[in-house]
Amino acid sequence: SSFTTGPEIEAFGPVADVDATLAIPDGATFRHSFDTSKQADDGELNRSLVSAARFINMLARADVDADNVDVALVVHGGAVFDVSGDEPASAELVAALIKRGVRIIVCGQSAAYYDVATADLLPGVEMAVSAMTAHALLQQQGYTLNPF
Repeated sequence: SSFTTGPEIEAFGPVADVDATLAIPDGATFRHSFDTSKQADDGELNRSLVSAARFINMLARADVDADNVDVALVVHGGAVFDVSGDEPASAELVAALIKRGVRIIVCGQSAAYYDVATADLLPGVEMAVSAMTAHALLQQQGYTLNPF
């Protein structure tokens, strides 16, 4: 089966078309969050950022209205370097996700540990007190957490 990108995130998030038997109900809404702590290898995209793009593209292909899909990523550990600094490999992917309305939230505790300031974050990336508080707030707002 061939994997292609789009239609929501045109340059990222390759997915395959599937003859699914588990139906997504009409009018279903998705408020879903991802967690990433592992920094991508040099020159590689952060896999969780790619997963967020894939999730959005998959749901679009399944005819879920884009207005019913809200996605957030909580970034901690070494992954903070994938969303900060001078043009990390994931910079264009981050920009595409932010443009689509995805929230990318950095753990302030990890940022402090790695000496990453709020001003170092890529445009649109948010700084939280911690990953724990970001996840707690997202869950209070009805976001489910991706289990892997």
